[in-house]
Amino acid sequence: MADTLEFNEIYQEVKGSMNDGRLRLSRQGVIFKNSKTGKVDNIQASELAEGVWRRVALGHGLKLLTKNGHVYKYDGFRESEFDKLSEFFRAHYRLELAERDLCVKGWNWGTVRFGGQLLSFDIGEQPVFEIPLSNVSQCTTGKNEVTLEFHQNDDAEVSLMEVRFYVPPTQEDGVDPVEAFAQNVLSKADVIQATGDAICIFRELQCLTPRGRYDIRIYPTFLHLHGKTFDYKIPYTTVLRLFLLPHKDQRQMFFVISLDPPIKQGQTRYHFLILLFSKDEDISLTLNMNEEEVEKRFEGRLTKNMSGSLYEMVSRVMKALVNRKITVPGNFQGHSGAQCITCSYKASSGLLYPLERGFIYVHKPPVHIRFDEIAFVNFARGTTTTRSFDFEIETKQGTQYTFSSIEREEYGKLFDFVNAKKLNIKNRGLKEGMKQSYDEYADSDEDQHDAYLERMKEEGKIREENANDSSDGSGEETDESFNPGEEDDDVAEEFDSNASASSSSGEGDSDRGEKKPAKKVKVAKERKPRKKQQESKKGGKDPHAPKRPMSAYMLWLNASRERIKSDHPGISITDLSKKAGELWKAMSKEKKEEWDRKAEDARRDYEKAM
Repeated sequence: MADTLEFNEIYQEVKGSMNDGRLRLSRQGVIFKNSKTGKVDNIQASELAEGVWRRVALGHGLKLLTKNGHVYKYDGFRESEFDKLSEFFRAHYRLELAERDLCVKGWNWGTVRFGGQLLSFDIGEQPVFEIPLSNVSQCTTGKNEVTLEFHQNDDAEVSLMEVRFYVPPTQEDGVDPVEAFAQNVLSKADVIQATGDAICIFRELQCLTPRGRYDIRIYPTFLHLHGKTFDYKIPYTTVLRLFLLPHKDQRQMFFVISLDPPIKQGQTRYHFLILLFSKDEDISLTLNMNEEEVEKRFEGRLTKNMSGSLYEMVSRVMKALVNRKITVPGNFQGHSGAQCITCSYKASSGLLYPLERGFIYVHKPPVHIRFDEIAFVNFARGTTTTRSFDFEIETKQGTQYTFSSIEREEYGKLFDFVNAKKLNIKNRGLKEGMKQSYDEYADSDEDQHDAYLERMKEEGKIREENANDSSDGSGEETDESFNPGEEDDDVAEEFDSNASASSSSGEGDSDRGEKKPAKKVKVAKERKPRKKQQESKKGGKDPHAPKRPMSAYMLWLNASRERIKSDHPGISITDLSKKAGELWKAMSKEKKEEWDRKAEDARRDYEKAM
């Protein structure tokens, strides 16, 4: 009998929507990991009270009830998996997996049974439907009637918003069946009522999303954001993660609260609550509880009287109430020493924080991406300038995130971080070459970057020199005509002329002067020193001068070119250069040293000949 069972593409029913993920059953209990949020439900084996197998819309489903009344539903099983699951439950959990089908008669009268967190509407012994009472947002009563309202679910295309139950009167004295029904619902429903005093209040905190200044009132089960225009009540059960992030200026701190489901304002959804604090702001805090209550509830994590930085107090109180760890940046350190990278996302500038298990971007819009949902990352050339690059992330669901305008100095640190986390780099070979020559290519004006761009440039220069040296005097004329255009690009731009016009004779200059009298003076000014330069260069060139020495790579390439051609018949010059670069890069250090020695010998011979 296996100690664990794993199922992929299992769906968990949460507030009316089906969230896919992975389910694992082991001796210790049941673990479900949500693919979308990364949230993990962990049910200990000792907590399981009942297991029910039944047919549902998505094949077959498993319903688990715990001893404290919680209900967990997982759908997407095949009928053939019942025997395997039943045997596993019997061997490791000492539970019989009961088969219990839903009633499909279509009747609208029956009995209501309350069990733990669940309201079950039954016909006879069979349930028709079940309502998790944590989904109820409001319960109102009327004459012989109870109305249940539900939390809106943004993930579902269609949401159930209201159910009404007719409760017939009974003959029992002193018992109102409607009120008894409502009290059973309210005792387990997720109805937020700001009754009693707040544990503590933080006033006028700066909030980036939703934007504004809010008073935050901390209650035992939820926090209340009270602003000039809007109020939000956030149950602690909706808090997914907490982040404490230092600003790049080292004078401010972000405190980020990740929410699922998000808070809503009209059609706007806020998945993150972002607070901004100054490090210099201090506070003395007194909890609205006696010391015994504080010790009993928080077990030393909080005290009745506390003082310190405002951001420390807020994060400490939230950590104790939500009972979740606070995520801070890991070992990453950027070029400037900060733990974040300045970049842009969707035309807004912000900060990207590489964490130990993901990336988070603040603040507009905030984005959190876990490593386990990343398919690959990509380092791309910046589209507007050569002094920056883009960092692209694609998730396994196909969503793409592009963080642009990252300073080129951050490349090495970010590449090393991504490599250390073993993330799949889409253009790994290209970028490892780029890592060594990134500063060189950053000043290039080419539209696309090639990792071996500099080597190819060098090869082109040597071919050009070889062609010039092997040509006759006409080669010198070509050199004279071409070089001024390279050396003095401003002249070509000034006259907006082509290469032949910029290298024409004095007669051509006079003709051009007649056509463009306004620029005649500039011609005289610009061209006189250039003519002298051309003459001095012409007179200074020695036809007997030795050829410049080749680099180690070029020596190896000349020796290996024919072999590469024979191994790859019909290969083009561009592909040959690219293939040669790959072979050179893969070559061992010892073999490269041999060509380095040859290049050094050639350089000494050249200097001696000169």
